[in-house]
Amino acid sequence: MADVLEITNYQTLLQVGRQQPDPQRFLFVFLQASLPSDHNDADKERFQAGHGGELQAIMCVDKDLAELTNFTDLVTESEQMQQDWSMVLIACLGGHNGLSPTAAEAEQPLKMMVQTVQSGGDLSKYLAFDKQGVLLSFA
Repeated sequence: MADVLEITNYQTLLQVGRQQPDPQRFLFVFLQASLPSDHNDADKERFQAGHGGELQAIMCVDKDLAELTNFTDLVTESEQMQQDWSMVLIACLGGHNGLSPTAAEAEQPLKMMVQTVQSGGDLSKYLAFDKQGVLLSFA
């Protein structure tokens, strides 16, 4: 039986993607945390301490696994869009019969990820990393 690689960082995520039987397309939704307009002083204190707030999707992109190298390159490429983000959600879309999913096939799943963020849905089904590449979890 093959060893199952635990995803502990972005590099192991890419390794797991390469181990899949069919090619993978990675879906990225970049998020920014902000204070809600109806916040109170306690909300503001928590937010300034790095907790709470609202998440807003500010950009999204899909990439073939072959296009991905490391987290530093992902951050550098994202900075070219001149959008400040604090967290990225990542999901994978598996191919079929040895073919990688197309960008067109990734469009609807990306929209669903954005809608999940906008509606305040469950984000625990996605992997999330902060801008330093630290794997996050949702409580």
